[in-house]
Order: sequence, then C-alpha cells, then structure tokens
Amino acid sequence: MPSIIMELVKMSKEKKARLVKEVTESTAKITGLPKQSIYVFIKENEPENVGVGGILLPDMQK
Repeated sequence: MPSIIMELVKMSKEKKARLVKEVTESTAKITGLPKQSIYVFIKENEPENVGVGGILLPDMQK
C-alpha cells in the first residue's frame, strides 16, 4: 500500500480531485500496482502559514 502525502496551500475540491486522480494514475502506471492500493493524503495549509524565500505567500502578491 503506497502512501503519498502532499502538503499544499488550500485548493478547491475540484482541483484536489484532479490532483488525486492524476497522482494515483501516474503512480499505478510507474509501479505496476493497482490504483485501489494507492493512498493519497492531502494536508492543506493557509497561505499565511507558508513562506517561500523568506516571504509569506500573501506578501508575495503585493
């Protein structure tokens, strides 16, 4: 049972569904494992809790 854990900024349910589908399909194709054995966990973070290059995400858009 492969488990894939991703930490992301909050996204819409539609985007998460697409991401889970595509990650699962790619993993199944590469590993040869059935899709039903692949678990994908998404941990969401508020943008103000994510920094890149020493700058919080909301401040990068200013």
